[in-house]
Amino acid sequence: MARIMVTGSAGFIGYHLSERLIARGDTVVGVDNLNAYYDVALKHARLERLQRHDGFEFHRLDLADREAMEHLFRTADVTAVVNLAAQAGVRYSLTNPHAYIDSNIVGFINVLEGCRHNGVEHLAYASSSSVYGANTTTPFSVHDNVDHPLSLYAASKKANELMAHTYSHLYGLSVTGLRFFTVYGPWGRPDMAMFLFTKAMLEGRPIDVFNQGDMQRDFTYVDDIVEGLVHVVDKPAVGNPKWDGAHPDPGTSRAPYRLYNIGNNSPVELSYLIEVIERELGIEATKNLLPMQPGDVPATYADVDDLARDFDFRPKTPIEVGVRRFIEWYREFYAPVASHLP
Repeated sequence: MARIMVTGSAGFIGYHLSERLIARGDTVVGVDNLNAYYDVALKHARLERLQRHDGFEFHRLDLADREAMEHLFRTADVTAVVNLAAQAGVRYSLTNPHAYIDSNIVGFINVLEGCRHNGVEHLAYASSSSVYGANTTTPFSVHDNVDHPLSLYAASKKANELMAHTYSHLYGLSVTGLRFFTVYGPWGRPDMAMFLFTKAMLEGRPIDVFNQGDMQRDFTYVDDIVEGLVHVVDKPAVGNPKWDGAHPDPGTSRAPYRLYNIGNNSPVELSYLIEVIERELGIEATKNLLPMQPGDVPATYADVDDLARDFDFRPKTPIEVGVRRFIEWYREFYAPVASHLP
């Protein structure tokens, strides 16, 4: 079985992916700086569960720490890397821009350099649906140009795609970028809408609903994201022999470089999401209707045809099922008498 580095291993997606890889017999070299962007106790709870496994090694360090990253790559002996560590969040990037450069740009070049110099066969990395920015043609396709980001977070993710292509072209590094669409589920991030709505409703507080609720998101259940990641990790990108510089395809290259959307291919109205949460909780939400936030987009919708063609896989969890599983986890984890380390 393989030794695979997962950065952001105490994060939402990183935790679930690590569990899945360990379960199939891989050794996961986990990396996380356990920063305080959101509740560190939740990160420690995920990490504690991972550390119960013999197949998990943990390194607490910051991707932007060049010397520490160089040492880690020299000693880790991994064949594949999944880079999920990043400073996340569109709205946070408006007030804390330097955090995105440190983590998403400086950190990512350290990952690329580590892969280049230490025999890594495949780098899979998290991009984001945010890169589609001002694009309005839906569903969003990896074959469309994405040159008009609306937030620094989106710009940093687009930069990751460009940096990855450069290393693929120059050094033959196989790189696969995955544009995630609004991931949710158990152990999810407290800054995401589903978590915020559930918490506020259970505490008897109103929920903030942006753009008067007139928004759509291609909500994607975390198990589907992990399934897609596992497929991708096991099949390194290869060059596209039909790629034509006169008509360049943004989603492929002559170099071993690919981009994929991972989304449910089924956008959901924000108002309907709230209805589903209300039904599961048995609570009617009090809504605080607000205008669209700077950096936000009204709708996301993933074209996943390339993912389905190359990996015979499409995310498929209905929003009703995913919300029920999330709320079951939330009630258990945050139950007043329960331990935060189930």
